[in-house]
Amino acid sequence: MRVLATAGHVDHGKSALVRALTGMEPDRYEEERRRGLTLDLGFVWTRLGPDGDHLAFVDVPGHERFVPTMLAGAGPVPAVLFVVAADQGWQPQSQEHLAVLHALGVHHAVLAVTRSDLADPEPVRADAVARLAETSLGKVASVAVSSVTGAGLDELRAELVRMTAELPDPDPEADVRLWLDRAFTVRGHGTVVTGTLGAGTLRVGDRLVAGDGSAVLRVRGLQSLHEDRESVGGVARVAVNVHGQGDAELRRGQVLLTPDRWLATEVIDVRVGGEPVAELPRQATLHIGTAAVPVTLRPLGEDTARLTLGRGLPLRIGDRAVLREPGGGRVPCGVTVLDVRPPRLTRRGAGRARAAELAALTGQPDGAAELRRRKLIRRADLVAMGAPAPTAPVAG
Repeated sequence: MRVLATAGHVDHGKSALVRALTGMEPDRYEEERRRGLTLDLGFVWTRLGPDGDHLAFVDVPGHERFVPTMLAGAGPVPAVLFVVAADQGWQPQSQEHLAVLHALGVHHAVLAVTRSDLADPEPVRADAVARLAETSLGKVASVAVSSVTGAGLDELRAELVRMTAELPDPDPEADVRLWLDRAFTVRGHGTVVTGTLGAGTLRVGDRLVAGDGSAVLRVRGLQSLHEDRESVGGVARVAVNVHGQGDAELRRGQVLLTPDRWLATEVIDVRVGGEPVAELPRQATLHIGTAAVPVTLRPLGEDTARLTLGRGLPLRIGDRAVLREPGGGRVPCGVTVLDVRPPRLTRRGAGRARAAELAALTGQPDGAAELRRRKLIRRADLVAMGAPAPTAPVAG
């Protein structure tokens, strides 16, 4: 399976397009259908050709009030269907959604110029292609389409097939980190949670732990695209029937993890892109996966900072996230996690020394380098930080 998120300004036809591509209704609530406005995340899918792979869409709202919801939908997803309307052209949320995708480091996209039956799509297509090319998305394929007449839909499907074939295959043995985008109760079954499984494999009977350690849960049932499964490997949309003390407290923004393989951290050192760190507000919100957590920012170097999180998150070296000012007054910044177990900065001059140390870090996990810096570390902690252990333990 491949999973894409939509992106684009409100009322540019994202939901209508995925409805035309899949034959399924992404707007789950009657109010959304009545108002013609997406308010929450929608989930639909189709098959890429008679014998092709499944392609699932996470349809996100485009209104400026729902950018945090858009981040929750796009955060765990590796590729995007970017939508711009031919009769309206580039708009404010087109730009903000593009800034979010660039901050997350998304590299794979297809551009759809919708409503091509209402206006000449070529000027809008040229403008949008040029804007996307200046970001992490780079040069993307583009298709003019009409969800009303069906023009361009076959060409768009072909471009989606080509784009998804280029997506890297995730590691089926990776540790599970499932960011939750829905949690609800099903009579006779109990709690069901859904999310995009980015890597690893979920199996019926598995044990999972909540990210805050509040619950140890057993996987009682597993579905993908409404089909019961004994196991599902990423990337995939999954619905997981979980059972255990605390399962009723699960909600969007929380995360389920492989036990004993992750560290919850409340302090991280990061590299920030987009704006000089000294100009950023002290209080901001960190978006990763489906989580949105308030943070306090302490500048260290020109592009490095220490973030103190409002609650612990299971993060690893190299994770990409978005730093956004509450209310969206500034362009969102991308952050790369450099250290999830940073040293305390208590002595005079410790901040400058730490900035010099962070300047040499790349965000690529390096177990040998971590061991050199720390001198001594538990092997399980090193693995949980995302850095492979470079040598055998020196003590049992």
